Amino acid sequence: MVIATRPKDWVGSVLHTANGFAPTALAVLSGKIPTRLRGSLYRNGPARLERGNTRVSHWFDGDGAVLGVHFTDAGATGVYRYVQGKEFQEEEKAGHFLYGGYGMLPPGGIWNRFTKGPKNAGNTSVLAFDDRVLALWEGGHPYALNPETLNTEGQTDLNGLPPLMPFSAHPKRDDRTGEVYNFGVSFGKNAMLNLYRLDATGNLKQRNQVPLDGFPLIHDFVMAGQYLLFFVSPIRLNPLLVLSRLKGFGESFEWKPEKGTQILVIDRDSLEVVSRGETEPWYQWHFGNGAVDKDGHAVVDVVRYEDFNTNQLLKEVATGHATTKASSSLWQIRLDPISGTVSEINRMLNRDCEFPIVKQADVGQAWRYTYLSVYRPGHESPGVFEAIARFDQQTGDLMQANLGENRYAMEPIYAPDAQNLDQGWIVTVVYDGNTDTSEVWVFDSDRLDDEPVCRLALPEVIPLGFHGTWKSA
Repeated sequence: MVIATRPKDWVGSVLHTANGFAPTALAVLSGKIPTRLRGSLYRNGPARLERGNTRVSHWFDGDGAVLGVHFTDAGATGVYRYVQGKEFQEEEKAGHFLYGGYGMLPPGGIWNRFTKGPKNAGNTSVLAFDDRVLALWEGGHPYALNPETLNTEGQTDLNGLPPLMPFSAHPKRDDRTGEVYNFGVSFGKNAMLNLYRLDATGNLKQRNQVPLDGFPLIHDFVMAGQYLLFFVSPIRLNPLLVLSRLKGFGESFEWKPEKGTQILVIDRDSLEVVSRGETEPWYQWHFGNGAVDKDGHAVVDVVRYEDFNTNQLLKEVATGHATTKASSSLWQIRLDPISGTVSEINRMLNRDCEFPIVKQADVGQAWRYTYLSVYRPGHESPGVFEAIARFDQQTGDLMQANLGENRYAMEPIYAPDAQNLDQGWIVTVVYDGNTDTSEVWVFDSDRLDDEPVCRLALPEVIPLGFHGTWKSA
């Protein structure tokens, strides 16, 4: 007798503790691998939320693991490895958590709270170079991984990053020069915005520091032509709660809408402040893209929340039971970078969405298409996003991929055609709750609402994660 099993929702993926796997040939489930899709997909995210019967307090605190999918003439190969930093190895040996993180304090007595710093989970994003892949986290140095095997080679200072200096998880690469820009917020007597410029090989060549107002939470920034723009939402850390070890970082941020959203415009060449401005309050995790228009104004896309409830929702995701509603939508801002004055703020897409990306060649330049994560129509319930879509800036049309019931797609990643840069594919990892499996799906970027051109089987469930990148062969 066949016993029917109930499909799993996103919880079956998020709460799965990954084993990881060595390089493995991936079976084609449907379609075929495009002949001009050549390169590697890298994805990062929390792959373990529990140790020794203790679960992390926030989704941001899970142990990071990187998935690599390599597309070659011989087919596709997948590999999945934990980012094995010093703290990870100590906890593996101990069999339980030893360190705190963004949302949790170190377990044990009060003494541990003062002696065990936060763990660099290496779980947020990736940055790929020819000789290494960097696993990125908000509060520390990157971890360097072997690009083929994803074995952890150790933390890197990028040939110049000072000790303990944070290197954030949202770098921006100029496709024309290969240069990479990033930042990190350091907390001391005052909060400082640390600005970085890397050469095309990933070595630090320039840095600067800019004082910040209070102790804000800055997760992402945007590049627009010759400018780097930071929108500092009205979130401020209560340092007394952190210094006294009464609460972790994630529970010590306070929403202060009276401060508005502060704007910092930075010159890319000098890394000096061009202007400061202020506009209405909102919170954002991620920007889509930015560019300078023909009038010299910066145009920026951002996924905007009206408050900081999103932090509570992400905390609840780690429990497998999310109830907090945190609505988001895609907005566009137009401002004068010389004065920092905002002239227009318009909602572009009135749909809950997240993880906006453009193709790498468009980063910092004029663009037409934004790819993002959305809920399926009629499924706007708390939890994780289910589908992916393409928003057309010119027409306002939204083209959405149809994944079917009980399936959840990770952030869409654009992969350019190996010969025709005007064409490309969208590559994503899909958790199928009907079969409790994970797959790689490849779509034609211009026909996202068609069936995928290829589906590949993965050896185990890949917990839904955060960010990825594409590295062309």
